[in-house]
Amino acid sequence: MSYVILDLEWNGSYSKSAHKFVNEIIEFGALKLDEELNIIDSFSALVSPKIGKRMNTRVKALTKISFEELKKSGVSFQKASESFSEFLAGDILMTWGTSDLFTLMENYNFYTGDYHIPFLNRYCDLQVFCEKAMGIYDEGNQIGLGACAERLGIEFSEDEQHRADADAYLSLACLKRCIGDYPLESCVLDAETESFYECLTFKNRFITSLSDPAVDKNELRFCCDKCGAPAKRMKKWKMHNKHFTSEFYCKNCRRKFIGRIAFKQKYDTVVVSKRILEMPEKVKKSIEPKPADT
Repeated sequence: MSYVILDLEWNGSYSKSAHKFVNEIIEFGALKLDEELNIIDSFSALVSPKIGKRMNTRVKALTKISFEELKKSGVSFQKASESFSEFLAGDILMTWGTSDLFTLMENYNFYTGDYHIPFLNRYCDLQVFCEKAMGIYDEGNQIGLGACAERLGIEFSEDEQHRADADAYLSLACLKRCIGDYPLESCVLDAETESFYECLTFKNRFITSLSDPAVDKNELRFCCDKCGAPAKRMKKWKMHNKHFTSEFYCKNCRRKFIGRIAFKQKYDTVVVSKRILEMPEKVKKSIEPKPADT
């Protein structure tokens, strides 16, 4: 089994024909690895822009790539992607996060009218793998490549980053540090199915109605965080900042607390976040309250 770590650089360009901005790919950089994660080949290509007429100031400052260099040394996106497809040769594609995949889809859709990535068969998100291996995986708070390298004690130069080759090497360094701490194969996905693209492009949303069929009513129950006894809900649920909150009473501890819960709908699951908060002092009462009607 071989792997290919890909990193892309792109320039935000306005397309008059499409009447929108397009993240136009300007550089491919990739490393091919054997089963032991040894580098056995590399790939690099600059892409001559067809949409943009100048480099974004921030992109130019980060990448140190000039528009003149791209026009002089770059090849067309079609040529670069075909050459990379031959380089990949069916191996497992790896990227840090999914932004590179979205950019590839955007460019393929612009040039061909089809957002499917023709060379993509199997895929691994290195950001997800490393976070799981480090025990910090949180879909709502993912860390960047540089931050991950710092956590792992990997030395790197900020000045050398933001180029496709350098970022691919840094991704490999993070992968090697994490490889024994979590099963890599569990993060390899079949990318040839339509469900892969549906999952990739699915817009996560917070559920804002408790009557939504995706809501598991059993999750609305709270136990006291002090003694573990089931608590009674005292008021109707209120919606605030995408969370449902209500007052609860623990008969065993004779204390009131606020139960807060949120339901986030993802492609194939609902993520439930629950938290217990202390009641504000001004509303605490020493007598046992009566439960409200449900």
